[in-house]
Amino acid sequence: MQVSLEYGRGTLPVDLPDDRVVRTLAYKPAAPLADPAGALRHALDAPNGTSSLPRLAAGCRTACVVISDITRPVPNALLLPPVLQALESAGIVKSDIVILVATGLHRPNEGDELVEMVGQSIVDNYRIENHRGQVQAEHTFLGESPRGVPIWIDSRYVEADLKITTGLIEPHLMAGYSGGRKLICPGIAALDTVKAWHSPRFLEHPNADCGILAGNPVHEENTWIGRKAGCDFIVNVVLDDHRRPLKVVAGDMESAFLEGVRFVEKVVADSVAAPVDIVVTSGAGYPLDTTFYQSIKGLVGSLPIVKQDGTIIIASSLSEGIGSAPFQQIFDDHADLDVFMERIQNGTYFAMDQWQLEELAKVRRKAHVIMVSDGLAPEVLNGLWVASAPTVEQAVEQAITRSGPEATIAAIPKGPYVLARVA
Repeated sequence: MQVSLEYGRGTLPVDLPDDRVVRTLAYKPAAPLADPAGALRHALDAPNGTSSLPRLAAGCRTACVVISDITRPVPNALLLPPVLQALESAGIVKSDIVILVATGLHRPNEGDELVEMVGQSIVDNYRIENHRGQVQAEHTFLGESPRGVPIWIDSRYVEADLKITTGLIEPHLMAGYSGGRKLICPGIAALDTVKAWHSPRFLEHPNADCGILAGNPVHEENTWIGRKAGCDFIVNVVLDDHRRPLKVVAGDMESAFLEGVRFVEKVVADSVAAPVDIVVTSGAGYPLDTTFYQSIKGLVGSLPIVKQDGTIIIASSLSEGIGSAPFQQIFDDHADLDVFMERIQNGTYFAMDQWQLEELAKVRRKAHVIMVSDGLAPEVLNGLWVASAPTVEQAVEQAITRSGPEATIAAIPKGPYVLARVA
């Protein structure tokens, strides 16, 4: 059978053996919004858990609107114009509105990327600035959380009279779901905050996983930090498998977010009857599969349905390479994942972005990994503690040889956007 995996800005068709594929996991059918702009206007006027945006904006002089960075396909050209119009109609002048890109600890988004993210009109008419998580002087200290995380949040947000965040709700490998509170932490938090929040004492918890909020310390912690920093209003969207809006939620940071989660988990969850020997998946295509760092999300998303000592095959474009310089350095500093995990767990080592390799370690403790990409040479991929293959078909042959003639396969063409489970 042929399956089209999300890959770069297109798809990668692959042929899988018919007699071995037990299921292709995908979104459940859901009709896209007939009038997304109308649904957004309604959400702004009748939000969940708080007053309407025009009422909240009344009397405010400054506003900070936080948006996701390039790694999230948020339809900002839909979300931002009515939000900005509401602010200006309430009397906030354009020069006193800052659109803050929640880069977390990622690289800044500038030039053509900004145009791609928000549209030329907004780039030309509004002040758009990048959060810089490694510049602590640009952050305000708000004390410590109950779990002892130091809270440093971008001062442009803290000092704004009106605080708004936008975003996308989808499964997330650590926090359960993206969106809501994540735009604040890690989106506009400083390195010291993210370093503590992404430490092994949080990430090694069994509930720090895709699709889990209850008892998830990663979710609980950044929700508390979000409350501490303050958030007057959120606007979040749920997208279908063609990235068309399915639902818009707006209002209180927690209640509107949970409304979106309840909706999205009914759409993105799919299951197999029993774990399989081989999972064929993707890094979810552009913009999520541009680096090895981001593509690890596709591996983690496959974990619930792969057998112990099974194989996960992932196709990712890796058009921007491995990831940040500190992330790349981790591979040079350690002989293997076991040495790396020992050092971060006993506190003798820290490197920015180490948390993603901690997630890779979770994957490798359970499964063999084969990566297929035209973005990095095989010898480079093989140095990233995974195997490589020139095609998905050849990777499947290798995996069947490992698992035996009765090996079973499941496919997840959209990678981590699908919440994979065993029924």
